Amino acid sequence: MDEGRHAARRQVLQVAATLLEEGGSEAVSTRAVASAAGVTAPTLYRMFGDKDGLLAELATYGFEMYLAEKQETLRLSDDPVADLHRGWDLHVDFGLRHPAFYVLMYGTARPGQRPPAADEAHALLVRVLSRAADAGRLRVPVDEATHVIHAATTGAALALISEAAAPERGLAASARLRDTVIASVTTGPPASFGSDLASRALALDAALDAEGAAGVPLSVTETALLRDWLRRLAG
Repeated sequence: MDEGRHAARRQVLQVAATLLEEGGSEAVSTRAVASAAGVTAPTLYRMFGDKDGLLAELATYGFEMYLAEKQETLRLSDDPVADLHRGWDLHVDFGLRHPAFYVLMYGTARPGQRPPAADEAHALLVRVLSRAADAGRLRVPVDEATHVIHAATTGAALALISEAAAPERGLAASARLRDTVIASVTTGPPASFGSDLASRALALDAALDAEGAAGVPLSVTETALLRDWLRRLAG
């Protein structure tokens, strides 16, 4: 796609994003977007196919906004558990500031159709949890902790969006849920790093996952067996 066509497509997406923010997905009709963007309906159809194609592109646009904000705002510290708390709050805050986008991004997701920016945002959570495992701060394997925190954070944000009439009460509930969920998958700082067997097992399991099979002098079967033993030791 040449620069001119790319710029035109981006302009239409920005117009559609404004309509989405102001009136929700119902306001993003092909006719309304074409009129507001100053393009013909056939041009819009050539760009996105139909309304579903346009909404899918808007979801990608939303994930790009979310990722850019999080990369700019979430400065990782020496305490990965504190980073998890701040990451939760940033996620929920984005949902409250962009409710229509958030519902489109997370409320209408289709399995296997996650845009690259969504994968990058997911990878950021995995990275923070891997650091927590390396520090001996996880109670469960990284993949399980990732699933739990992602599901809980998304649920909290969607619940808050549906209860926008009571934001203060909702934020207090989100903070309480945040503390409960993160505490369920993490531990306090170990008295001496590596003294706890479960934490050491999870830290090694996370290291194996990060390095991949190529970094371990074991066969695939041996590595899988080792990781099974480590997770049993972690309880």
